[in-house]
Amino acid sequence: MKRDVASRIELEVTEPAEFVFSMAVSGHHTPVTEHITFTVDGDPLTFASVPDAHGTRLHKVTSPTGRLVASYDASIHGEAAATVANPTDLITYRRPSRYAESDTLGPTAYAEFGGITDPAELLSSVSSWVGTRLVYVSGSSLPTDGATRTLLARQGVCRDYAHLTVALLRALNVPARVVSVYAPGLYPMDFHAVAEAWIQDAWYVVDATTLAPRSTLVRIATGRDAADSAFLTVVSGRADLVDLEVLAIVDELPNDDLTQLVRMH
Repeated sequence: MKRDVASRIELEVTEPAEFVFSMAVSGHHTPVTEHITFTVDGDPLTFASVPDAHGTRLHKVTSPTGRLVASYDASIHGEAAATVANPTDLITYRRPSRYAESDTLGPTAYAEFGGITDPAELLSSVSSWVGTRLVYVSGSSLPTDGATRTLLARQGVCRDYAHLTVALLRALNVPARVVSVYAPGLYPMDFHAVAEAWIQDAWYVVDATTLAPRSTLVRIATGRDAADSAFLTVVSGRADLVDLEVLAIVDELPNDDLTQLVRMH
């Protein structure tokens, strides 16, 4: 499988600022080619590469005022190395987190899924339930919305679907986490967010949006929720998002059999 990915983030920096970008593919991938650049008003900016958990590669940039452009592209051939779970992961990803309030949603999870004992059936049931309870509406949620608010609103975008899926699974004692990805086949094209759940000694993708084939997804960042996987964090200063472009292409777009367990490669 050959996948080409690219992204471009354009910001108007109105006060000197420090940023953390998460747009490079995970360290589990070995790109054939890869380029990343940061400029402000056309002049190159220096940056620091900072490794994070689960192969996430962060890039820290300090910028003066002006028009900042972050550009990334990579070509990937073959599959990524498999991710595993250590004992700490199996604790961390069963706990409530900022955007996945599994403690609050526990009664809902047990009322809807408490009788399901087969792990694969549970993943399918939670994904289907979230997908049919929510309506995908661009711009319908706030950056501060968590799973509980999403369920009450009955609408959201991919990160909201992922947060609700993760919260319900954790409430059922299944380790679950959020992954930001490049998603060939996604329309309209953007950064995408999905869930991963640990069952049968492996991480499996759960995407209640069903907007892109799971087997083609390219991992960027992995963590508890959007707090660990946002494509951009403004640490200090001020900036406005001017433009965002994302591209993800696969040599052959497969069908996605939703009845099958799929690992991210």
